[in-house]
Amino acid sequence: MDITLVETLETLKKEGCIEDFNLQTSFVSCKNGAFCLHTEDFHTDKFFRFEGANDPGDSSVLYAISSEKHQIKVVLVNAYGVYAEPLTNEMVDKLR
Repeated sequence: MDITLVETLETLKKEGCIEDFNLQTSFVSCKNGAFCLHTEDFHTDKFFRFEGANDPGDSSVLYAISSEKHQIKVVLVNAYGVYAEPLTNEMVDKLR
């Protein structure tokens, strides 16, 4: 049985990922926009790729990132393929 996106999010919460951020072109931001992490402020700890069971448009990538500078662990979800957010080369390299 495959692990789902929701199950993985719950596991990461138990591991201390407490914030849910949004992926932007060259940074990640908290949902209310009050806090941003630029590529030099974080590193990617883990990433998980999920295939849509019935629809390739449901495919996504979940990133667990952390920032020593800001003492925070966060998660962010992005589609991949044609539905992925456009990213700078620096951001793409950072999330690998």
